[in-house]
Amino acid sequence: AAVHPPRFPSPRPQPQLQPQTPHASNPTPLLPELIVGEQAGRGERICVLAPLPSSLSFLMRLVLRGALRRSATMRPSFSRLFSSSDYSNRERESFEEELERVAQRSQTSVSLKATLDTGLGLLLPEGDNSNGMTRRERTLLQIATFLKRELPVRLARRVVELKALPEGLDQMPSVNRVREWYEQSFVEIRSFPTPSNVSEEAKFADLLHRIYERHAPTLVTMARGVHELKQTLKAERGPDYDLSDAAEIHGFLDTFYMSRIGVRILIGQYLELHNEQQPEGYVGLINRETSPAFLAEQAAADATYLCDRTHGDAPEVLIEGATGCTFTYIPSHLYYCLFELLKNSARAVCESHSVGAHLPPIKVIIADGEKNEDVVIKVSDEGGGIPRSHMPRIFSYLFTTATPAFDAGSSIFSSAGDHDRESPLAGLGYGLPISRTYARYFGGDLNIMSMEGYGTDAFLHLSRLGNRAEPLP
Repeated sequence: AAVHPPRFPSPRPQPQLQPQTPHASNPTPLLPELIVGEQAGRGERICVLAPLPSSLSFLMRLVLRGALRRSATMRPSFSRLFSSSDYSNRERESFEEELERVAQRSQTSVSLKATLDTGLGLLLPEGDNSNGMTRRERTLLQIATFLKRELPVRLARRVVELKALPEGLDQMPSVNRVREWYEQSFVEIRSFPTPSNVSEEAKFADLLHRIYERHAPTLVTMARGVHELKQTLKAERGPDYDLSDAAEIHGFLDTFYMSRIGVRILIGQYLELHNEQQPEGYVGLINRETSPAFLAEQAAADATYLCDRTHGDAPEVLIEGATGCTFTYIPSHLYYCLFELLKNSARAVCESHSVGAHLPPIKVIIADGEKNEDVVIKVSDEGGGIPRSHMPRIFSYLFTTATPAFDAGSSIFSSAGDHDRESPLAGLGYGLPISRTYARYFGGDLNIMSMEGYGTDAFLHLSRLGNRAEPLP
């Protein structure tokens, strides 16, 4: 079977945002219900919300007038968005009240299988094609209608959380910047009418593409916010103050990044489905013939490049086991996990052996079988292992054994996305916890076993079935 590199949403045109004409009345949705998954063998039917009140066009005018500005020094003012006496009590509610109300709504959990089936058009209501649209157009409109309802709920919940973080983390400039991105995206989606035809769906896709790009630097910007908090607390409480064991902050970050992965998948999958020509095996971001061995080769090449650039040498990477296996997965997620594990192993091997000495190889072993519950990948190195005292903190976002990238003066993090091979070799301390979050998102896991003085084995478990719903925070 043919294999392809992991896919990320393709660049799309960036048209200027045009004012939306409010609906005179709420039209009847083309697709009144959306099947999003299966529980106990039965479809779970989710009702689609009716379009928003036309008064929200006032909110759009605020967007168009520049009330929401992406600036680190100037925060948008949302104190009273609906203040005219012409509006009803609900329409006069402040942005804060609107945000709180939407955040109270329930989220809809999806699975990899449901995402795949929806992209294939398998969940479309039968016989409902009164507007003469193609199956692909109906599928995109179905997904757009679902996202119009679901995304504001997820964004609102994150904004509420970002306003009440422990230890003063919510006061850090970088965290404020991230919150402003979420607030702006919430307002833009809420003020957009529910798509009811092909033209409106295309405009909605353009809006989501701009939002997708806006949030690309969220991971590293939040990491900078945590770094700012560390520096602030050290200045207040002394240079020896250690934030590594702040369980409340770690818990928030774990929840925040899990939610972010979900939003990125929902939007990224929808945007990719707009490409009519899909590579063989792909449905949006999902590849039904994902090859762990092929992705391991790519990750090994990129990790070797980074290691050689940093240390002047790099260990060989051997790929063994079930190298011919394929399964349904999102290749970009698997690539990220393998890249981080191999990057850590390569650095450990180089730092634990003297310059010019023979470097023992890193082994990637793939285990798979038709009856296996998981595809399991082991990354094994002889890089000296991890001290037992460090093991409880290796999955903490607040702990790293390398020089922090921000302290090293890296300029890459000013506008970088989630990850690429040009990033510093180590320093954020996010590699392992984010990799575990990616693995757990669709029912897998990441475990580490280490022998101090010898080496480390990482076990990456990936669910073969893809029927486990995402763990919503």
